[in-house]
Amino acid sequence: MLSVSILGINEKENIAKLDKLKPDYLHIDIMDGQFVENTTWKYNEIEKLLKNTTTKKDIHLMVKDVKTYIDEYINLNPEIITFHYEATDKPLEMIKYIKSKKIKAGLSIKPETEVNKIKDLLKGVDLVLVMSVEPGLGGQKYIENSTNKINQLKEIKQEKNYDYLIEVDGGINNETKLKAKNADILVVGSYITKSDNYENKIKEFF
Repeated sequence: MLSVSILGINEKENIAKLDKLKPDYLHIDIMDGQFVENTTWKYNEIEKLLKNTTTKKDIHLMVKDVKTYIDEYINLNPEIITFHYEATDKPLEMIKYIKSKKIKAGLSIKPETEVNKIKDLLKGVDLVLVMSVEPGLGGQKYIENSTNKINQLKEIKQEKNYDYLIEVDGGINNETKLKAKNADILVVGSYITKSDNYENKIKEFF
């Protein structure tokens, strides 16, 4: 599956163009300037940008105050809300809270966080997001060790008969997608959104 990151897009017409091409998801990165250095849209800005779009929303919270942002972004009626394991000392509580809102709960890990750290949480999540770059900036190169994490998550999933989706985000293009072949969802940003033909680039992933 393909989740197109709109991080590099601030024009409503380009988001509308993406929406018409019907990727599986629109990936929405929310940054607070605290968990990561950068900041992205305020809620009212992203609400305007996404108005009238029909593609499912895949929200990635790169924020410290996880619960406050969940409460805000559930109003977009997303399919998935993902938060960072490193951002809270109550990850299980946050997973349950998201699911109580009838939204799929995703858990993300930064490049330095090993899969073993989240092993006890995997049974309860709907999605695990492997960051294959340092969170906070678009256009970075794929970190090779990410492939091992994806493969490890797939092994655990099969061994334990869990049903979470494996998503990978960062440095994904037509070449690096092969390194992430065991992921269920590829998040692709600048490779698509910085091109002059969204449709042709999207077709490379199907």
